[in-house]
Amino acid sequence: MLIGGLKRPNPAALLWPAALVVWGPGSASSLHRHHCLQLVLALRATLRVRERARQTWKICGGVLIRPDASHEVDARNTDVLIAFVDPESELGTALLDRIAGEVAILSPRDVAEWRSVLGNPATLDSARVEPWLKTELLRDARPPRLDPRVKRTLRMIRDQLAEPDDISLARLARSVGLSPSRLMHLFTTSVGVPLRPYVLWLRIQRAAGELATGRSATEAAHAAGFADAAHLTRTFRRMLGATPRDIVKRQPATRDLQLTS
Repeated sequence: MLIGGLKRPNPAALLWPAALVVWGPGSASSLHRHHCLQLVLALRATLRVRERARQTWKICGGVLIRPDASHEVDARNTDVLIAFVDPESELGTALLDRIAGEVAILSPRDVAEWRSVLGNPATLDSARVEPWLKTELLRDARPPRLDPRVKRTLRMIRDQLAEPDDISLARLARSVGLSPSRLMHLFTTSVGVPLRPYVLWLRIQRAAGELATGRSATEAAHAAGFADAAHLTRTFRRMLGATPRDIVKRQPATRDLQLTS
């Protein structure tokens, strides 16, 4: 199973509420897209990336990909680190500032500096990945600019994630004093993705966190609002190109990225 260029088995992982970071031997992914911002860094040598079939490959040391942007990665000759990031987070905002188009090639300078900080791919662990996130990726971060009503909506969504039914746009809108159409527009403008794909990404993230603590796939599915383990697995494969267990093979570390106004 492949995940954006990462080959199984046994990747390591770092789980934050705003990001899921995995690393390990690279491989090739098919053309796909994600409802989250993605960073793919070759920890040595180079990788190839393109945005559509039959397009000329771009050879580089790393790439940043906007949410919902189509992309294909070939990293068969290297080790890679891949970060899936919530675009409304402080980390997501910092990375979005680096992307001019749909897919942005990392500069050779950034690649060299980040590899130096992360060190030997064979011994890479969360103790080195976390400081890299803080000192390199968040160095020039600016807080996300979220409407207070959108911030309240985000908090309510997180509180309701375990409910098996779809989170109601109408109920959320009433709670913040807006019409459904106005909340949808404001939410999409502020967060960068529509409500439904955003909720789905949060469910995936929560399920990954539950699995990381040792809960079963069924328990993780219910905690994240999926109908059952099969539903959770299908969603992971469609969104990330891997099963839940593929992503959380090892016990991840967990840290907080605070959402600020």
